[in-house]
Amino acid sequence: MQKNNDEKSFSKVRLSWYPGHMAKTKKQITEDLKLVDVVIEILDARIPISSQNPDISHLINNKKRLIILNKADLAEENETKNWIEYFQRKNIRAIETDSNQGKGTNQVTSKIEKLMSNELKIQSDKGRIRKTIRVMIVGIPNVGKSSFINRIAKKTAMEVGNRPGVTKQKQWIRIGQQIELLDTPGILWPKFENEKVGLNLAYTGSIKEDVIEKTEVAYSLIKYLDENYPEKLYEKYKITKEEIENIKKYPNYHLELMHLIGRKRGALISGGEIDEEKVAKIVLDDFKNGKIGRITLEKVERK
Repeated sequence: MQKNNDEKSFSKVRLSWYPGHMAKTKKQITEDLKLVDVVIEILDARIPISSQNPDISHLINNKKRLIILNKADLAEENETKNWIEYFQRKNIRAIETDSNQGKGTNQVTSKIEKLMSNELKIQSDKGRIRKTIRVMIVGIPNVGKSSFINRIAKKTAMEVGNRPGVTKQKQWIRIGQQIELLDTPGILWPKFENEKVGLNLAYTGSIKEDVIEKTEVAYSLIKYLDENYPEKLYEKYKITKEEIENIKKYPNYHLELMHLIGRKRGALISGGEIDEEKVAKIVLDDFKNGKIGRITLEKVERK
């Protein structure tokens, strides 16, 4: 990775990240919305804006909506609470969850019923049997939709993995006596609003690794962490203050920092050169799995 300064491009992702099947999925979601009463949108608590597909708000129109800030165990607790308040100010109910451990998922059923309380009351007043509430689950790849559904359905009916695009087909899942969930494949959108959105999605694993330049993405992540969470970064890779001072004299300090991490982790090739691909994989995997610490990449702007 020959770079003369700290500015990194993201051109490979910008040009090639939108697979053709996503357009087909978007069309299918539009049709399936006619079948449901409520839409649950699952976001990554570390990047609530970047992980929110801008097409979704347009597609769901006036449907009742619940936002799930998933992977909250990987985000800063106070920042997640700020985001819940942010959505509430927009009259959108939001809750935080950790689908792997089950935190927060027990609130989902009651929240859905609360959203539908008026309709259910009208039916009850008319003496009708309570209808099944149909709920669509939407979200971009790798925000944890399958883990979320498995947790609240109390079964493992779906294939789950820490990579985008695992869920392949539409399926209904019953929760209790009254709620049915419709899962949908994760879809991205054709154009990022800005490069930072693309980077955030790459950092958290929502874009497949075969369409990103991993070394550039990891470099940008290291730069961000060094500027915003230096203590967590240095602690994770056992970097001392003296080592930081020694490399800060170089013009491309963050590339030197990336190489220092490589030496710390033994990411070397013949001749003692740094294996940048290996360093990139180490750093990106560590971040995605929360091994660098609880980090929120997007914070609520204070006015």
